[in-house]
Amino acid sequence: MMGIRIKAATAAVAAGLLALTACGSTAGTGSSDDGTTLRISGFSVLGQANVPVFKAFQATPAGKGVRFQTSYGASGDQSRAVDAGQKADVVHYSLETDVTRLVKSNLVSADWNKTPTKGIATSSVVVLVVRKGNPKHITGWDDLAKPGIKIITPDPGSSGSARWNILGAWAHITGNGGSEADAKAYLTKVLKNTIALPGSGREATTAFTSGSGDVLISYEDEAIEAKQAGDDIDYIVPSDTLRIDNPAAVTVGANPKAKDFLNFMTSAQGQKIYAQEGFRPVISGVDVGQVKGANNPSDPFPQPKQLFTIDQNFGGWSKAADKYFGDGQNGDPLGIITALQKSTGKVGSN
Repeated sequence: MMGIRIKAATAAVAAGLLALTACGSTAGTGSSDDGTTLRISGFSVLGQANVPVFKAFQATPAGKGVRFQTSYGASGDQSRAVDAGQKADVVHYSLETDVTRLVKSNLVSADWNKTPTKGIATSSVVVLVVRKGNPKHITGWDDLAKPGIKIITPDPGSSGSARWNILGAWAHITGNGGSEADAKAYLTKVLKNTIALPGSGREATTAFTSGSGDVLISYEDEAIEAKQAGDDIDYIVPSDTLRIDNPAAVTVGANPKAKDFLNFMTSAQGQKIYAQEGFRPVISGVDVGQVKGANNPSDPFPQPKQLFTIDQNFGGWSKAADKYFGDGQNGDPLGIITALQKSTGKVGSN
């Protein structure tokens, strides 16, 4: 797995540098009065969602004259690319560990999460995306283990979305009284039903909307965005699911405008725009309004009966990344879920 990650990191650096070179402002409004360009490194599903956020920020006094260069991809790959030298002013990733990697390299301040939102910029929940009309009659997590169900979910070796997805499935068992042995048995069935492990959440969505699989495990916001784009899908918010919290931070030595932009992202205005793109607000009091593409546009973010969290159910990402994916130094060098992937032969290509 280590060789896989090194290969992915090398590829990500090359791809990321090309992206930053080739991609100018993704929202072309605003003058270039002061020549300020903010470099954004983000996880893959932010590509479309950030466009209106950039535009709205450029319309504020703080954002006047600011332009953006963007690099998007699988969260882990993006973080490793910045760690390896790709320049960024703001990083916005799927997982906390993809930010703390940069803290260890002194690229992000250790107090990055000492904010009113604890460093979280966007939020979502794990959902099950199905074909229009739900021909396989998927209603929840248990259906994923049934024989013949073809599942798509990203590769945990590169994708933050994948890790949220798999831990959501794990929590369905342990959060409802099951043991770790029960969870392993369940995940083994789910992995055996998995027909593809694309490199990122966006690549997984593309594979599914192109016709592969019966069900896609994904972010709620990604499902909403797919419906907004006209893809012929439905999605189910399981009665119990895992809350997804996506962190963002300014890098050490970044342009001062980067802090202004980060503050805008987590403001009521910024959060409303992200909500319109399918993300759940990370602050209270946001007038979300109608959200096109949601199951119920006027009530777009229903509360599941049980909402698991990474802190309450897994002890936080600092423990979960090590225990389940073998990222740290003190636990299983492979990780419980990575070991299950290996035993079932379900290892991604990255």
